[in-house]
Amino acid sequence: MRALLVLVGIASLVVVGAMALGLVNIDQTQRAVVQAPKFEADVARINVGTEKKTVEVPSITLQKPADNTAAPQ
Repeated sequence: MRALLVLVGIASLVVVGAMALGLVNIDQTQRAVVQAPKFEADVARINVGTEKKTVEVPSITLQKPADNTAAPQ
């Protein structure tokens, strides 16, 4: 039961956030009389695609230091 309430709370925060950012706009198009009011929702549309690109990656070389340690005396 608690998990359901958490999910409903998160969903309501997402809807309120989308409305605040202008991604969702809800307008009442008919006055509420005896029947239920009529609403229109204008939501943002997002197109996601992929494209192939060649990216140049820098090469790295590693040089180990010379073994210049003197033998103990």
